[in-house]
Amino acid sequence: MTTISRPRRAFWGDVRFLIGIALVAISITGVWMILSSSDSATPVLQATRTIVQGEAMVSSDFQVVDVGLGGLTDDYLAPEDLEAGRVAARTIVSGELVPRTASADADDSRSTTIVVESTTGIPDDVDAGTVVELWQAPLLEDGRAHDAPRILVADVIVGEVLESEGMLADSGSAVELVIDRADVAEVLAAITSGASLSIVPIGAGS
Repeated sequence: MTTISRPRRAFWGDVRFLIGIALVAISITGVWMILSSSDSATPVLQATRTIVQGEAMVSSDFQVVDVGLGGLTDDYLAPEDLEAGRVAARTIVSGELVPRTASADADDSRSTTIVVESTTGIPDDVDAGTVVELWQAPLLEDGRAHDAPRILVADVIVGEVLESEGMLADSGSAVELVIDRADVAEVLAAITSGASLSIVPIGAGS
């Protein structure tokens, strides 16, 4: 009697089958990881405008977003972390997730704000958060002319560019600056002595 042997399954057919199972498993794992990441998203604060150093941090300046930060979750401020009496320890840019290190107690802040009138025009790209230099040209003893300009305070932050009125409306601007408290006396002395003050953006002269 002649026995008809069954055809053997091709080796490559078995390999393709195993590969198919592996791809399905990888796909399922990927979907599971995405869903797990979504489930572990944490609500954190995101700035809705630029907040300069020393400025009070209030709830209206933030929105709550859900972000999957993994092990970095504790490094960022959650909604319940925004307490009264907190100020920005540095400039927080609009759209930035707020790290804990960007918040400080108001009593510990070394910065304050002061308004100066710049006798020169302010470039259009200078706004809240811009780092500038404050220059002065001291008034000479005769009271008729000014000495050569020199830097009064370096690396100060613009809090706000204000609308000027009166004689300086066409030639200069009033600017709110965030400065170190240690520099306040020197700046006030320059203002009261009649020095000509100018705001110069960092790098403007390069």
